[in-house]
Amino acid sequence: MTALVAVGAQWGDEGKGKIVDSLALSADLVVRFQGGNNAGHTLIVDGQKTVLHLVPSGILQQRAVNLIGPGVVVDPKVLVEEIEKVTAQGALRDPARVRVSGRAHVITPWHVALDKARDEARREGAIGTTGRGIGPSYEDKVARRGIRVADLLDAESLRAAVDRNAAEKNRELTQVHGWEPIDADALFEELLDLGQKLEAYVDHTGRILDQALRAGKNVLFEGAQGTFLDIDHGTYPYVTSSNCVAGAVCTGAGVGPTRIDQVLGITKAYTTRVGGGPFPTEDEGAGGQWLGEKGLEFGATTGRKRRCGWLDIVVLREAAIVNGFTSLALNKLDILSGLAEVPLACAWRIDGKLTYDFPMTLQELTRAEPIYEALPGWSEDISGVREYDRLPDNARRYVERVEALVEVPVDVISIGPDRDQTIYRRTIF
Repeated sequence: MTALVAVGAQWGDEGKGKIVDSLALSADLVVRFQGGNNAGHTLIVDGQKTVLHLVPSGILQQRAVNLIGPGVVVDPKVLVEEIEKVTAQGALRDPARVRVSGRAHVITPWHVALDKARDEARREGAIGTTGRGIGPSYEDKVARRGIRVADLLDAESLRAAVDRNAAEKNRELTQVHGWEPIDADALFEELLDLGQKLEAYVDHTGRILDQALRAGKNVLFEGAQGTFLDIDHGTYPYVTSSNCVAGAVCTGAGVGPTRIDQVLGITKAYTTRVGGGPFPTEDEGAGGQWLGEKGLEFGATTGRKRRCGWLDIVVLREAAIVNGFTSLALNKLDILSGLAEVPLACAWRIDGKLTYDFPMTLQELTRAEPIYEALPGWSEDISGVREYDRLPDNARRYVERVEALVEVPVDVISIGPDRDQTIYRRTIF
């Protein structure tokens, strides 16, 4: 048995879906434990592209059961659409392969409208939210006024929950933001209908997880977003509304920390981020443009262009500390082919002082200047390589320099978007 957590080591968009899809070949369960449909995982198998936002990335493997844990916030309309999509593709033949926790909280049209209205009102101080209602849904969860998936299956509970929220939500929409109110009666009917469509998939996911672990199954926990979008450990306030780090598995899935065996940190061979916030190694010149164009750096969820820059070891070391990485997966190494030199940020200078440590405050981070080490590049196309020893010497030097600086082994290397374009230096499961 192996219980493995796979989490992003940067600001999200690290290619977690591709790695999870590959690892899911050996997994019995794949579990989402946080976030919502603000995450987008792109899977490419035999040239066919599938983009998922809520259904875990193990859905394309016929043996894996896919759980959506209580730590996820669920837009029921999006979930129904995704289930219908993967069913039509032939990926989901048995409803038992997708289980959603009745304890997961629901995203309603109120949450989506308020998310957009609030970010619009911030204007220049906008965080760059995806506008999917994630933050307002978590806000209601913590304030103990949320609607849960189980409520969608009970008309009386749902009616009471909708009525409990109607006046306050519509008051903010109309009086604070000047938006149109949302009809509570129509919303109740819509949610009740969505609940009927989801009923066959709702379950006690914590029990399923416990039984699998007791039976010695391989369990893969799939994170959304990335370490530096974590509400506690990220570049606050330019973060998401949930905990994205490995420790969030325990609360978001319902599993004790003693049952986790390995933590895989997933990073690109360079760095990207979407939305506002500091980004020390961002290259706003030709280098960043080159990375964006060659790497096709557009968000799977929003389509927004990603900001691009070079790999930052200070960031990766902090992620390794916070998550307890036992290994790394290095994605998109193939994108760096063709560079004469590859910049690698090994330290920062803040207010004239050299540091190798991630600072505590956003103000310090905004003043951080990266100190680069230039590694020799390589010109070969590596997308067809399947064995580590067959990579160009300089590509291996780059991988091994990252290992040495982060002090975590790079066990997985991705050299293309397709499932089989993956090099395993060690068997994870």
